[in-house]
Amino acid sequence: MEILFDPGFVRHMSAFVPNIQYVYESLAQFRNFNQKKMQFKMYYPKILGLIKNYMGFYLGCMLWAIYIKQFKNEEILNNLCFGGEYSESETLSEVNFIKNYFDQLKKDAKYYTGQNFSVDENYLRIIDAYAEFLKENKGFVETKTTDDIKIPAILKTPKDLELVSQEIAKVVDNGKIYELLPLTGMIL
Repeated sequence: MEILFDPGFVRHMSAFVPNIQYVYESLAQFRNFNQKKMQFKMYYPKILGLIKNYMGFYLGCMLWAIYIKQFKNEEILNNLCFGGEYSESETLSEVNFIKNYFDQLKKDAKYYTGQNFSVDENYLRIIDAYAEFLKENKGFVETKTTDDIKIPAILKTPKDLELVSQEIAKVVDNGKIYELLPLTGMIL
């Protein structure tokens, strides 16, 4: 049996930090507030989409780990993290960036659009669980087989693992990783 580290999520992902940096670098080029406001209004739906997709990705990674954990002592293929050096701060840098960015986005949405942005509670639960998942697995630098995967106590194992597999296959196929978000209650 072939078990991949990534079932195909990554090819549908766009790096969060560089995208957000690009938005703010772009805004900084404008001196006129109205131009900044128009530019931010253009980026705002894209930022929300990026966040939503990342939450689906983080959830998907945890769902995938729970799913493949059922296959005892199977080798995990294409784990690019394996054999690396673990640094907790480096491993959690993106997760922490996103979590901190929520506060910035709340201010910016109000400032540039007059809209109130509030973080979906499930997003916060997903981010906290994912951070714990990364820490317990030491960034996956020692994960060679399914037995090496550690599932944090905060995560539940879904009753229907086949449904999890089918939903993952569907989003890997269509590229809409955020479509996993309705499964949040299965594990959190």
